Amino acid sequence: MYVLKRLMTMVVTIWLIATLTFIIMKSIPGDPFASDANVLPEEVLQNIRAKYNLDKPLPIQYILYMKNLITFDLGPSIQSETRDVNTLIAEGFPISALLGLQALVMAIVFGLLLGIVAALNHNKILDYIAMFIAIVGISVPSFILAPLLIKYFAVKWGMLPVASWGTWAHTVLPSIALAATPMAVIARFMRSNMLEVMQQNYIKTAEAKGLSPIAIVIKHGIRNAILPVITFIGPLFATLITGTFVIEKIFAIPGLGKYFVDSIFNRDYPVILGTTVFFSTILVITLFLVDLSYRLIDPRIKLTSKGE
Repeated sequence: MYVLKRLMTMVVTIWLIATLTFIIMKSIPGDPFASDANVLPEEVLQNIRAKYNLDKPLPIQYILYMKNLITFDLGPSIQSETRDVNTLIAEGFPISALLGLQALVMAIVFGLLLGIVAALNHNKILDYIAMFIAIVGISVPSFILAPLLIKYFAVKWGMLPVASWGTWAHTVLPSIALAATPMAVIARFMRSNMLEVMQQNYIKTAEAKGLSPIAIVIKHGIRNAILPVITFIGPLFATLITGTFVIEKIFAIPGLGKYFVDSIFNRDYPVILGTTVFFSTILVITLFLVDLSYRLIDPRIKLTSKGE
């Protein structure tokens, strides 16, 4: 029953996001062909608008948009004559997903490691070092860190490529820029959770039973402290794998984020709507999977709807 209700909620949420995005796009004055008004004859502009259904009343445009959305046809790109939105997503998403997954692994591994080390060495030098790294990671935005990484690691020291996409080396700097802030947040979450968990009575009971410190930390400490961190990792996963727009633009990565940014500047309505719905769908599904993962990590948690 819980899963069924969540699936229905997911469908309604995606529909609301798609509807609100459509309304916002259509409320902006003008159209994508405004810059061509002084170049092309009015008859040509009318034919172009008719091709993309922009000459129809808004209710008709909305119905056609939702009909295409249900059939997974996101429509043609206004700025690209040879590729539709489905093709752009198919081309850009694997690149964004690869980069995002690499950044996600870096953020989780190093974030958990810093948080655990800091908690187990509370008020000691390792704790201060780990939290200093976390504070720097939170304080420096990715769009500031990215140019610094390019300046030193690519331009000054020549260790890695400046930008573009092709080899694994091209993914290192953007992955670090993407992973820095979430790594810092995960480290702080894990540290505070571990400190709280390690003070619980069941930890003292495990110590009294003679369990080794490593067994206590792994079986009781990390397992219970990591649950709140997973809540943060869920939406982070969706954000990273669908493309972080600024980073992809800075490093000239042909991912989904680049297409989204370009579509905003070009007022490419189908691409804006398609990428927004695609991102929202992945985010909603990820949050649902995060809820299900709680049960796998801690069998004591029961997934029920309100009132059950």
